[in-house]
Amino acid sequence: MVLRVIVESALELVTPTAPATGGVNTAGLADFLRKFFAPLFLVVVSVVAIFFLFTREITRFVQFIILAIAIGVIFYVPNIIEVTARAIAGALGIK
Repeated sequence: MVLRVIVESALELVTPTAPATGGVNTAGLADFLRKFFAPLFLVVVSVVAIFFLFTREITRFVQFIILAIAIGVIFYVPNIIEVTARAIAGALGIK
């Protein structure tokens, strides 16, 4: 399933959706990144969480879950990547 999502996302990125305007086309980049990294993120979080539970390291497990939730917000909250990118670009003085 993860491989299917990765392949479909790569095919969507390669397929041209608009004529070239001479610049870099970043339309749909955040959506592509979300579709590409979110399943991988869930797999990694699951494996590490199970490892901490089996080794009975509850403190590290809780710390890891809090960190995973914070990082998960980046993948699953709509438009947070775009808003963050615009804020960073604005702070650097890029339009």
